[in-house]
Amino acid sequence: MKRIIGIFLAIFLGVSCIAGAAEEKPKILIATGGIGGIYYFYGTAVAEIITKYAGVEATAVQTAAAIDNMQLVQNRTDPKKNTYYLGLALPDSIQTAYTGEHEKFKSKPAKDMRIMWAMYPSSIHIIAAPGSGIKSVSDLKGKRVGTGAPGSGAEFHALMVLETAGVKISDLAKQERLGASESGEALSHGTLDAYFWTGGVPTGSVTELANSISRKGAKLEFVNMDPKGDLIKKLLKKFPGTFEVSVIPKEVYGTATDGQTISFWNIFIGPKSLPEKYSYAITKALFEHQDELQKAVKAAKDNTLANALKLIKGKVPYDPGSLKYYKEKGIIK
Repeated sequence: MKRIIGIFLAIFLGVSCIAGAAEEKPKILIATGGIGGIYYFYGTAVAEIITKYAGVEATAVQTAAAIDNMQLVQNRTDPKKNTYYLGLALPDSIQTAYTGEHEKFKSKPAKDMRIMWAMYPSSIHIIAAPGSGIKSVSDLKGKRVGTGAPGSGAEFHALMVLETAGVKISDLAKQERLGASESGEALSHGTLDAYFWTGGVPTGSVTELANSISRKGAKLEFVNMDPKGDLIKKLLKKFPGTFEVSVIPKEVYGTATDGQTISFWNIFIGPKSLPEKYSYAITKALFEHQDELQKAVKAAKDNTLANALKLIKGKVPYDPGSLKYYKEKGIIK
């Protein structure tokens, strides 16, 4: 009799342990970007929302942004430890990482990466110091230029634009690999002539730089990309369906003229191994608490269900849990 009771007790404890493990909340780490950029603020806001409403424990972590984020999602996710990395990335970076065309993913293409939703459009900012005389990308030759933090989307775009324009790194007087805030400070202190930044409009650190320059009696300047010029045409041909010609109105940063550039939709990604019930819950929590997200991040005004599937026809698959929610809302069959 005691043996039978012992067996039932063992079974009961075993079932209890399994149930307890099943109820354990997954640990979600959201890879964002550098402090001063919108990725960091957006990721922090999403972490707070999904912790409150999606039944997960989420934390935002500072990173070098897009490329770094994809590597974390691909390589640091560990289902055995119930730990999953999600992150923010760029459409061109995602495509080249998934196909293995990106140099950092040639040996191991990011095939386990899944899109959860399109977030908001970002623009490539090429910012020049007042009076620098830099009017076009080719004018960056012989100048001190910030090309973004190592592994960031800003760096990816800076090198992409420079290469397409025929400007080599060796053509620059100096290359600095700094984040958004650090680049702005360097330009303000006169140690940089120009820098690249990719982010939502407005970006807080660029606004701060513009205000600082304004207090000195000058105005922030943009290095424009002619919408009808060869540079834009080559970029649009190289990345079809990824970029679009856009304008940063002069009122945004108080520049003398509008900034002519290209923009694209930022993407929120997760790993293939993230259980569908959690990707569904995360997506639902995000879109059903838009007021909290948009209050925290101005650029998130475009982070709507209507825009969530911007890359649905692209090469990188969408997460099945996210798609389940979109089907429930009737925006996809």
